[in-house]
Amino acid sequence: MQETTTMDDVDILLEDIVKECGGFGKFQLLITVIIFVSKISVTWSMLMMAFGGATPDWWCNWQNSSNHEGHSKYSTEPPVMSFKKCHPPANISTSNNCLGKIFSSDMNTVVSEWTLVCDDSWITSTITTIQMAGLLISGLLAGQMADTVGRKPTFYLSILLMGLFNVCAAFSVSWEMFAGFRFLIGVSCGMYLTTVHISLIEFIPAKTRAMVCALPSWPVYAAFYGLLSYLLHDWKYIHFATAVSTVPLLPTFWLVPESFRWLSSNCKKKEAEKVVEKIAKLNGREKPNLEKLSSVLTKEANHKQKHHSVFDLFANPSLVKCTLLMSFCWLSCGYSYYAIAFGVDQLSGSLYLNMFLLSIIEIPSSLITWFLANRIGRRWTCFSLFGIAAFGGLSVGVVSLIDPPQASDLINGFALTSKLGVAGGWVALMTFTTESYPTVIRNTGFGLLSSVSRVGAMVAPQVVRWNKDIPGLLYFLCGSLMLLCAICCLILPETKDKVLRNRIVKDIVPKSYTTPDDDITRTGYSRIQAE
Repeated sequence: MQETTTMDDVDILLEDIVKECGGFGKFQLLITVIIFVSKISVTWSMLMMAFGGATPDWWCNWQNSSNHEGHSKYSTEPPVMSFKKCHPPANISTSNNCLGKIFSSDMNTVVSEWTLVCDDSWITSTITTIQMAGLLISGLLAGQMADTVGRKPTFYLSILLMGLFNVCAAFSVSWEMFAGFRFLIGVSCGMYLTTVHISLIEFIPAKTRAMVCALPSWPVYAAFYGLLSYLLHDWKYIHFATAVSTVPLLPTFWLVPESFRWLSSNCKKKEAEKVVEKIAKLNGREKPNLEKLSSVLTKEANHKQKHHSVFDLFANPSLVKCTLLMSFCWLSCGYSYYAIAFGVDQLSGSLYLNMFLLSIIEIPSSLITWFLANRIGRRWTCFSLFGIAAFGGLSVGVVSLIDPPQASDLINGFALTSKLGVAGGWVALMTFTTESYPTVIRNTGFGLLSSVSRVGAMVAPQVVRWNKDIPGLLYFLCGSLMLLCAICCLILPETKDKVLRNRIVKDIVPKSYTTPDDDITRTGYSRIQAE
């Protein structure tokens, strides 16, 4: 019975330590800023194919090869022009093959670099799918790594690899070589995305978790990516710019400590105390009394420590339900978000403007998420935003089928609406996810769900390609999945204002408690049977 009480105390003590160290103080602000800045690299890495895979204006030259000599590949005034046609016009008598494809000089993408049109048009979407396969694999591996060796080494290794592989990709001499480096970039992005939210949220008090997770760093950098593409308009230069953005982050390795929650869950008592002391010092607070926590960790250290794996995500009925429902939601978000992002060149108007608009719309969605998550809870926030995404997606599908007057404007408007809902709902889902798993498997769970989302993201580029032949397919699928997601979220238990659990329990019963100087009621857990 004493052990039961002690295990309850660990969750509560770790939450109280954050408050006693100043809550959201200078240390938490420093970590938040570092995380905010670091997202520029992963945003540009992930979205590179939105520009890099776009198809510039191009023409087929149906003249004899002697007439084609002397004309530059990027000439904008070809002598005989068949605009974006892989077969000769009816009034031209020649072979069925272009004697030369001429691309506009407005942009240099991988399509124009290796002439990936006509029979080779499938390659571009396949490269994007290969990139997402890298994220799928690394999600599981990085989640296990972060729970085994720590959040900090996994996080900074991802940034180092991201910079290195972006430089290498810029020197690709064939699309096959480029696809290989996009896979490796996907691996490094997957490592980053698996650890970044956990690395931040484990230092943050309960009432500000939704705020820091909803900071619109991704949409801000995605909007700047549209501007970057417009200014550089060359896929190689964009890779170099992305690599350079990782350099200022590497020295912060010596500023950011390991998560004290992870250290505590692994019974690294002395290391955890040093981190707590550092947090309190930077926040201008006295070091909290850690005698009780030290006593609990000492007792745990005397017992054989269990090595956790992905199988622990199914350790009890509550975790099984959580993992299965979350998996469907993450898969749907992965498909919907990247289908809309990579399908930007199918919208009417300027590619750069549409990239900017689809990105900037995420800023108000993030702010809405922050407000709603603390007002109505994580569950209802996800439900509401996924409902908006479903409405926007299904509306685009219907408009694409019936093709009314001003269809282009309607499609663009509903696409923006759907992107707002998907982006905001995914941010809320990330907070929901991190609060639903105990510390010992939090990164493993997040990594698994991140990998599952990449299955949807791998399918997205192929659906974008099919959407050219089946109008509305992309958005009908998006709207349907988002509607089912909204329903799934209502089945999951609310996590608003709950302490982060430290260990796995076979059954848990919510237990409310309050602490002095705390104006919110938080929820702990009564342990029925320990692992």
